[in-house]
Amino acid sequence: MEVLALAGKQTPLFAEYKESNGKTIDFGGWDLPVQFSSIKEEHHAVRSKAGLFDVSHMGEIRVTGKGTMDYLQTILTNNVKRAKIGACQYNAMCYEDGGTVDDLVIYKFSEEEVLLVVNASNIEKDFEWLKQHANTDVKVENESEHFAQLAIQGPLAENVAQKLTKTDLSEITFFRFKSEVNFANKLVLISRTGYTGEDGFEIYCSPNDAVHLWRSILSAGESEGLLPCGLGARDTLRFEAKLALYGQELSKSITPVEAGIGFAVKTDKEENFLGKNVLKRQKELGAKRKLVGLEMMDKGIPRTDYEVFYKEKKIGFITTGTQSPTLQKNIGLALIDSEYKELGTEVEVQVRKRRLKAKVVSTPFYKRS
Repeated sequence: MEVLALAGKQTPLFAEYKESNGKTIDFGGWDLPVQFSSIKEEHHAVRSKAGLFDVSHMGEIRVTGKGTMDYLQTILTNNVKRAKIGACQYNAMCYEDGGTVDDLVIYKFSEEEVLLVVNASNIEKDFEWLKQHANTDVKVENESEHFAQLAIQGPLAENVAQKLTKTDLSEITFFRFKSEVNFANKLVLISRTGYTGEDGFEIYCSPNDAVHLWRSILSAGESEGLLPCGLGARDTLRFEAKLALYGQELSKSITPVEAGIGFAVKTDKEENFLGKNVLKRQKELGAKRKLVGLEMMDKGIPRTDYEVFYKEKKIGFITTGTQSPTLQKNIGLALIDSEYKELGTEVEVQVRKRRLKAKVVSTPFYKRS
């Protein structure tokens, strides 16, 4: 195992990376695998077959109590009261000015119990934010150390996972979950969710069971072409599907509406939530900035933070960019002034000392059929 810039925090699967030739990097204070074989090979495996990811660095915060729904309605942008028991729901948590504290997924066990799955780099910040705005009707607990999380993604994900459980996984539909599932002889929570643009499952388990599950899934998936996958492929896959990454498409200075996740912002719900007034104006009048897709016309790759120009005017910046393994094109997501958002608009990207031509294209870049 090649180790680069070790930072300290390790998931229960750290020792397993060596068995699959994982190359680790520092990611938000965690030692995580960037790749096992190659980013492109892992990317294509998920698009055509299946891939296995260790996402145990993600955070889990549980909210319980009789006031759970009312409390979450005031701190999250989506309408949590509309989510059914046993459903997952994508959400954002905002500051008063509409900037994003974090984006997250909730798991609704009951009207009085919800699990929030948050980004690894934001665990402590989110926990403090949630506690700061809590009342005596709810209890907020950071349970991140009690969970490990694996993700099986790809068109053959169900085939692989079904080998390890008698539970009919076809009954777990998109953005639904089931707890207390016997999976490879361990009790887990399993949801039909993911961060790749493909079908798949995320499995929440005890950290003590993570190694057994990792090995069991690799074994079950061998005949299906499943590969262990790292952060590199996770990033190119989510980028092609236009799934936001906190710190790039979303941040303290970028609102959910600007980032294109306005579908998770329900300004018509009765309750006031943090940032509601700003986000409501942006939804009704249009945000001044918009996240768009760019395709390079000149030869060059648009990288994060590269500046975008229209003639001589700076109009925004690249949030994420790469050569798409699926499309074989140099593409990027850019947050730009909304007046330049129309499809086909030609702009320029500052790539080192040169300005290279690009055009606004539709997103997501990739959508599974």
